[in-house]
Order: sequence, then C-alpha cells, then structure tokens
Amino acid sequence: MDTAPPELLPAHPAELRRWRREDAGALHRVIRESREHLVPWMPWAAGQGPRETAEFLGRCDEEWESGEAYMYALTAGGAVLGSCGLMRRIGPGGLEIGYWLHPGWTGRGLVTRSVGALITAARALPGVDHVAVHHDEANTASAAVPRRLGFTEISRNPTEGGPATPGENGVEVVWRLDLAPAP
Repeated sequence: MDTAPPELLPAHPAELRRWRREDAGALHRVIRESREHLVPWMPWAAGQGPRETAEFLGRCDEEWESGEAYMYALTAGGAVLGSCGLMRRIGPGGLEIGYWLHPGWTGRGLVTRSVGALITAARALPGVDHVAVHHDEANTASAAVPRRLGFTEISRNPTEGGPATPGENGVEVVWRLDLAPAP
C-alpha cells in the first residue's frame, strides 16, 4: 500500500503507535487484566491467550502492509493501555473505527481523544470519505465516544444470529461521520 496513516499518532495524554510483534507480552498482559471488562462486548476476549495474541499482531502487520487495517497500541507513558484502529470492512470510501481500553484507564477521555486522532489520520487517506463506529446497543460506553465526536447515528438493526457475547442485546448501532477533505 502506497499510502498509510502515520505509525505514530498523538492523542494527548495518550499516544497511538503501530502494533509491533514485540508487543505480544504487554498486549497479552493488558488483555488478561481486562478480560472481565472485555468479555461482555468482545467475542475474542474469552479465549485470547499468548498464541492468539501473537497471531493478532502478525495479522496487524499483514493488514497494515496490504492497507486492509491500521491497528494501533493505545499507550500512555510507554505503557500499553488498549487498542484501536481503522479497518476497511464497511465498503468503498469508509473505514470502521474500533477500540477497547483497560478498565483501570476508562473515564479519562483517552478513547475519545484516540478516536479523534484516528479521524484526523483517516481524513488524510486518499479515497476515504467517511468513518463509522459499530457497537451493540447495550454497550453504552462505546456509544458515548461517537456521540461526543459528532457522529450521526444512522441505523439500529438486529444482529444476524443474535447476541455474540453475554453483555450484548443483539441490536447493532452504526454511527457515521462524513469527512471533509483536509485543508
């Protein structure tokens, strides 16, 4: 891929940096410490062990190089606190934004600022005219982020197959933000 976002994005006081394979230990630790917080919303969280974490980081490299996804470690003071990224899985011109954070760091605006940094990066990518956030209706913490950043809720639909995790109610909410070209 000729054009990719920067590998380092400021999101003061946090910083987003491209995942590296050597982050496996830190990422696995944060997932393990966050498991109770993640399992209600993230289908992968219950079975995420060291092998799955290493495989995820390998996919991050492959997807970055192909332009399919740009996944970042959400860090502060050099410590890994969570993950976020831009993913090409919502059709032409769009990037889906995903995020999760260690529960010890929630409520500080870190995800909101990180998503703001991802929006800025997406705006600079050729051919990208919108970003979207998808979450289960019951995940009110995830809903607060796009609401704060000026996204528009565009749909609420039953999830095919029903809830995938214990916290979900099976209704997917989709938020969209149209991007004006960078000045």
